[in-house]
Amino acid sequence: MNRFFDDLGERWVAAAGRRSARIEAPSLDAKVALELLDLARVAARTQERRFAPLSCYMAGVATERLRAAGAEVEKEYPAPV
Repeated sequence: MNRFFDDLGERWVAAAGRRSARIEAPSLDAKVALELLDLARVAARTQERRFAPLSCYMAGVATERLRAAGAEVEKEYPAPV
């Protein structure tokens, strides 16, 4: 998406390597980034707004688990509720 996130991904790969693990550098698709920002915006405006970062994290974990399980992840992202 931009150099900041590319550098961050490279740092995570290096950190995994220091722990004798090998991971691919994560990438941030622009559409996914916008969807996460929308999710954070909605979550931040609720009574429990302090959970916005965790909501985004859980959305990312769920998406990765779907991908790892072989499920097809939507190419078009639904509008936030």
